[in-house]
Amino acid sequence: MEAVSRRRALLAGGAVAAVAVPAVAGAGVDSGRSTGVMDTPDDDGRTGRIDVHHHYTPPAWLAWAAGKGLVNPDHMPWWARWDLDATLAMMDAVGVRTAVVNPTLPVDKYADAAQHKESLRVAYQAVAELVAAHPDRFAYFAKLSLDDQEMAVWSARYGLDEQRAAGVCVFTHDAAGRYLGDPVFDPLMAELNERSAVINIHPTELPGISPRSPAIAGVPSFLCDYPLDTTRAAVNMTHKGTLDRFPNVSFILPHGGGLLPYMATRFEISGHLMDPKIDAGRVRDYVRRFYYDTAAPMAPSSTPTLVATADPARILYATDWPATATDVITQAGAAIDADVALDAAKRLGINRGNALRLMPSLATR
Repeated sequence: MEAVSRRRALLAGGAVAAVAVPAVAGAGVDSGRSTGVMDTPDDDGRTGRIDVHHHYTPPAWLAWAAGKGLVNPDHMPWWARWDLDATLAMMDAVGVRTAVVNPTLPVDKYADAAQHKESLRVAYQAVAELVAAHPDRFAYFAKLSLDDQEMAVWSARYGLDEQRAAGVCVFTHDAAGRYLGDPVFDPLMAELNERSAVINIHPTELPGISPRSPAIAGVPSFLCDYPLDTTRAAVNMTHKGTLDRFPNVSFILPHGGGLLPYMATRFEISGHLMDPKIDAGRVRDYVRRFYYDTAAPMAPSSTPTLVATADPARILYATDWPATATDVITQAGAAIDADVALDAAKRLGINRGNALRLMPSLATR
């Protein structure tokens, strides 16, 4: 379990890690850099994109964590070396107007609850300074941990009520292998439902699978395990009726929903074999009620299925920066621009409009 916990922390940063980004020393938030992006997006939003999958390890938090002996800065993965100038350069290059960042804090274990809370406060302060310096370029999701519901409730209240976060981010399951949808998380879900929260989920290691298992040796977890992990969370929430029990919450499934859109029919016809049984109507309903981000990335081989199965008005642009390199993000954006399964109206929704409807506070940016 300790190895899995460590892996969960180290791989919190993203799913497409095949191409590394340059590791640049952390910069302050006040770079004075111009936006380089049109204030008014074009017809399909390609120059005014809103990125809903962006990992942010604050340089100030990294310094704090190193001072506490929680991390070794010399052994940080590339995606933890977030840099403002490199980030803005990427955003300008691919037409991202605003990034909703997810505080990604690669730490194995805190000494106690007080240190955990201090870590979150340091991260939130860094995010607040980033947003204050560049209000049109950045917003953020509050960070929640399913392993500590009391802390998660505090973080949700602090982030959503005090700092006006656009939503919250959370892993698919806790360290014990309990997935979103499990009734054990109902107290947290009730808090989020009361606030009509947007919940951006992220996959991690499958429960009980060691990164050193011979079955996956040499194959990165993000390639196969992450899509399955996301799918398990979505299936469990559907089975447990999460969206009906907490109708005010909205879930964003990363990486095109994992496998869900592509095995939705299989799920429909298998509902009677589950305990308790679920009917095909609920499966179809939930598949259409989830939101999906494009950090798969989208491609001509997958877009038609996603658009036909999910609600096109619930597909959101995403980069998975900095786990994904600028050239890969550029290619993914170009694929959306040229995808024959999308017309200009659908592209505008994916690039920008759908996110604005889901998180109206972003419109003020």
